[in-house]
Amino acid sequence: MTIREWEPEMTGTRRPEIYYDPYDLTIDANPYPVWRRLRDSAPLYYNEKYDFYALSRFDDVERALTDWGTYISGQGFILEIIKAGVQLPPGSLLAEDPPVHDIHRGLLSRVFTPRRMAALEPQVRALCARLLDELVGAGSFDFVADLGAIVPMRVIGMMLGIPEGDQEAIRDAGTRRHQLTDGEAPSPTDARSTAQPFAEYVDWRATHPADDLMTELITTEFTDETGTTRRLTREEVLTYTSVLAGAGNETTRRLIGWTGQLLGEHPDQRRELAADRSAVPQAIEEILRFESPSPVQGRVVSRDVEHHGGTIPAGSAVLLLNSSANRDERHFTDPDTFDIHRRIDRHLAFGHGLHFCLGASLARMEGRVVLDEVLKRWTDWEVDRDNAVLDHTSTTRGWLNLPVILS
Repeated sequence: MTIREWEPEMTGTRRPEIYYDPYDLTIDANPYPVWRRLRDSAPLYYNEKYDFYALSRFDDVERALTDWGTYISGQGFILEIIKAGVQLPPGSLLAEDPPVHDIHRGLLSRVFTPRRMAALEPQVRALCARLLDELVGAGSFDFVADLGAIVPMRVIGMMLGIPEGDQEAIRDAGTRRHQLTDGEAPSPTDARSTAQPFAEYVDWRATHPADDLMTELITTEFTDETGTTRRLTREEVLTYTSVLAGAGNETTRRLIGWTGQLLGEHPDQRRELAADRSAVPQAIEEILRFESPSPVQGRVVSRDVEHHGGTIPAGSAVLLLNSSANRDERHFTDPDTFDIHRRIDRHLAFGHGLHFCLGASLARMEGRVVLDEVLKRWTDWEVDRDNAVLDHTSTTRGWLNLPVILS
């Protein structure tokens, strides 16, 4: 299913051709064999069906992520949005280029500071402890339904000031947005309509300020790209809020699910962590490298680019396969082996360069706290593979459900 045959016109012989399709559910279930073949035999790959190029080696992906002037984001960072020519509203940070991107990122960087993350950690730990204490003695729980789908939702909701009773519906709407159902590209959603569920909260906060991120977005003054000092427009605040809610939920949700699966299937390493939880941060980095929650980043090239003897023409869509890069044996020794002792100089799970994930420190902290609190209560668990369900989307990769049996 991942290989198709073609017949060269000149020779009449047949040979296998590598085929990578980001919307193919079978490939998405385990993309690593296909990505390895891309790295080895087609480091510059072209998909005719969807008209995109792909880079899969670590050095190529890292350089492309850094070269924002060539690999631009202003036409979108998701393939189906790029191909549809959808115009995203102001505040869609990942789909912006300098100078607008730098101004908008500067606004948010005031929020995701190490000091603020450190102040938030006790609240995240208390939330995890409360959720897990309810599961003690149950004999099983679901790493996603009981943890991954709740902790990030509560945390980003708390930061934005969204009431707990409303958070679940907002989270689930975001989850459905890019889901794959039939192996075809999903229809791009209208970003403005996606942001509308937050309108009521933004309008309330405009007249009822509080100590939360939404109030900061509404009240903070900044100098825009025209040199004008102003506040964000209502539309910009809505877009920011929608982007933060989606990103804050999805990436960490996947990280928590992969944590449950990988440590469930590596009992010796899990028990080592339980005996010495000081190694948890290093384990989280290996989980991020081994199963990156956001595996593919879309770009458009602003000029002709040469790679491996081939040319990506200006205006072409390019997928930067950062999950493939994180398994590249040219950069990592024995990359398909999960090893919590691995010394990682850097990985690309959170991107690199201009668009490095602003919420990386928050995701790392949540992942670390969740794992630490789980290991306080359980040393052993086994993944219930018969009831585990992989969630197929065009933007993230991870578990929809991951039940584990405790022992």
